[in-house]
Amino acid sequence: MPIAAYSLDLRKRIVDAVERGIATKREIARMFDVHETFVHKLLRQKRERGDIAPLPHGGGAEAILKEDHLMILTELVAHSPDATIEELREQLKKKARIEASVPTIWRALDALGLSRKKKRSETTKPIRSSGPRSRRNK
Repeated sequence: MPIAAYSLDLRKRIVDAVERGIATKREIARMFDVHETFVHKLLRQKRERGDIAPLPHGGGAEAILKEDHLMILTELVAHSPDATIEELREQLKKKARIEASVPTIWRALDALGLSRKKKRSETTKPIRSSGPRSRRNK
């Protein structure tokens, strides 16, 4: 969950405190319960941009799996519901010619609301009879 930006009111009070010189930047940071680096960045932003409003989010990495890849992945899960993430990754690589990591496939499945629970195997291991055991004498 993204962290909310500091309010404009708090930003104004920090800048005002620095400009009035009531304490060092480190002490002002402690007074307002912010990191000292934030005070320095805020002052640089005021100096370079002329305002202290929160900046927009920087974006992030572009998604590897596009809408058409997600549709293919959905079809693969429908066709092979018990496939492992690694198997789905390999099938997607063959069918869509896209290289994606296991965590990327996992996040895509989660975003699509597709469960990765496996069916239990119908065959069970034989249970050992509880007969007498041999003891070793030392």
